[in-house]
Amino acid sequence: HVQLVESGGGSVQAGGSLRLSCAVSGDTDRRYYMAWFRQNPGKEREGVAYIASNGVTEYASSVKGRFTVSKVSAPMTLYLEMNNLKPEDSAMYYCAARIDNDGYYYTEFHYHYWGRGTQVTVS
Repeated sequence: HVQLVESGGGSVQAGGSLRLSCAVSGDTDRRYYMAWFRQNPGKEREGVAYIASNGVTEYASSVKGRFTVSKVSAPMTLYLEMNNLKPEDSAMYYCAARIDNDGYYYTEFHYHYWGRGTQVTVS
């Protein structure tokens, strides 16, 4: 099991940047597939960026070219660099993880571990 804690959210103007962090603790010696999701009230949770245990990344089309997902191993931390932010990027952002069995994990139902979220507001 792992525990995930997000930080770095806040309020910015359109065109601005933020970097989200997700600190991972617990059983970090395993191969994890990790992702950032976002959600607004009354809407489904949307996958934004994904990173496999081997470092391969994928992005939702709405953020490709503006967002960058990365990770470091020690201490294990997931990042989301967000540039050229738009009002439609406003949401609660969640870090998620699951064991990487070399599959494709694009929906929230694939993930077993979640953080509590950090709010991003773009005006």
